[in-house]
Amino acid sequence: MSFRPETRRLTIRDIHALRERGENIAMLTAYDHVTAGLLDQSGIDILLVGDSLGNVVLGHETTLPVTLADMIRHAGAVQRGSSRALVVCDLPFGTATDPETALHSAIAVLQETGCQAVKIEGGAWAAPITARLVQQGIAVMAHIGLTPQAVHQLGGYYRHGKSDAEARQLIEAAQAHQEAGAFAIVLEFIVPELAAEISRLLDIPTIGIGSGPDCTGQVLVINDLIGLGICPPPSFAKPKADVASIVREAVAAYIAEVKGPAEEPPLV
Repeated sequence: MSFRPETRRLTIRDIHALRERGENIAMLTAYDHVTAGLLDQSGIDILLVGDSLGNVVLGHETTLPVTLADMIRHAGAVQRGSSRALVVCDLPFGTATDPETALHSAIAVLQETGCQAVKIEGGAWAAPITARLVQQGIAVMAHIGLTPQAVHQLGGYYRHGKSDAEARQLIEAAQAHQEAGAFAIVLEFIVPELAAEISRLLDIPTIGIGSGPDCTGQVLVINDLIGLGICPPPSFAKPKADVASIVREAVAAYIAEVKGPAEEPPLV
């Protein structure tokens, strides 16, 4: 009989305490029960059930086809697989278009999964959405810079904050989400110098992805970290393992074992 020792799950107060004492915050995505358990046992601070599951798990080219039901199913599995990490679930495309829609979506996520927070994408325009959720007692992580749900409007995936005007907009967006009550903010693919400046200006944690080393913490897609994929990872991801090769080798050995040695052709 297996036994899991009792542990206390981290809260947003714990995440803020990490920042206050100068300890970087480690966040990774997880989409299933087993992966969540392994990352949790390894001591990860935050597990993000990202709508990147559309690309990584479901095989879509973008995150746009991911539904709220998809997120709830996977977030529930991650929540059940973990006992220490703070679990954050993305609100997918079309489910946080305005404060009331976002509120209904977030309530469904929290009630049906048991996770502790939700994440919403969007600049300063989305700050009222953050405020509405926070007013109802929902912990919100904001997400600015490269926002994959807006890929078509943005015109692709590229680094943000290169111009002075765009830099000002990103700073204003970060400050607006902080004022609205977000407990942390993801800075995705932002010019590193700008990400560092935003991190200095804010009193809440910044979680960088492809935005340089000077954010309060970092996040990666777990598959990119462990080298489990059939396509190359993004340029900013540095895999720490090559799990894909291990899988291919194990499967090849299994196939050879099942099929057995090839029969020699009969002598003529």
